[in-house]
Amino acid sequence: MKIGIYGRDFNNTVLPYVQQVFDCLIEGNAEILVYDKFCTFISDKLFLPQQFTTFTSQENLKNRLHILVSLGGDGTMLDTVTLVKDTGIPIIGINFGRLGFLASINKEGIKRAINGILNSQFTLDVRTMLEINANQTLFENFNFALNDFTIHKRDTSAMMLIHCYQDGEFLNSYWADGLIVATPTGSTAYSMSCGGPIVFPRSGNFIITPISPHNLNVRPVVLSDASILTFEIEGRSAKYLVSCDSRTEVVDNTIKLQIKRASFNINLIRLNNESYLSTLRNKLLWGIDTRNY
Repeated sequence: MKIGIYGRDFNNTVLPYVQQVFDCLIEGNAEILVYDKFCTFISDKLFLPQQFTTFTSQENLKNRLHILVSLGGDGTMLDTVTLVKDTGIPIIGINFGRLGFLASINKEGIKRAINGILNSQFTLDVRTMLEINANQTLFENFNFALNDFTIHKRDTSAMMLIHCYQDGEFLNSYWADGLIVATPTGSTAYSMSCGGPIVFPRSGNFIITPISPHNLNVRPVVLSDASILTFEIEGRSAKYLVSCDSRTEVVDNTIKLQIKRASFNINLIRLNNESYLSTLRNKLLWGIDTRNY
């Protein structure tokens, strides 16, 4: 089996766990490919296999990988998505960060996870993506998001006025610090921290969540992901921030934005002994009540 390894720079405390990943893959006779920048970072810190190859971009991945392993936290997982894009290569994340909701494998579960991968003891959890288009170039060729797209004021200026349209029909005008459009995957991220609902994967929805709205009657809404959303911005500030997962750009109020479901999905690996509900309970303590035990 051809296994890719992607990671970013990290502190030395996680080196033993990274070494364990390589050791387990070598023991399982996997063919290993390593992201070239990560390879440069770890080359003098670990005992790497004698034979492995490197890759640099999505073009290097096509028809070369069966699975891509992300080493780090949820931010690293989002970076991994930009590499995989529309290739369909399944992704699994081993968490070296804090919460690790997307990168759901804990350091203590590395051996079990690698064995599960090599023995095909997993299912594919298909996740929808957002596609962002505008009347100016944004995010180059990475105008898609697994978690969310966000419009936000840039500084301590007054709140923004964001006009939102669904399929060309006026939906609402939001007086707020910003606005989040989240996928079901992103419903447990920034959207949830701003009061948005948890929406299960494959529900076929978008969630629009205002950030610090100045209206008592404005609440998050859940829409079909068949909708095409458009946005226009007003405000006293000349510049605003728009973000696409972990990528951020500065725009002005001449920007016109369109959000729709992307034409491709991302495949996340879920080991056979895991479920979305167990991740919710273990990572976010959802539904945990001492009266239940």
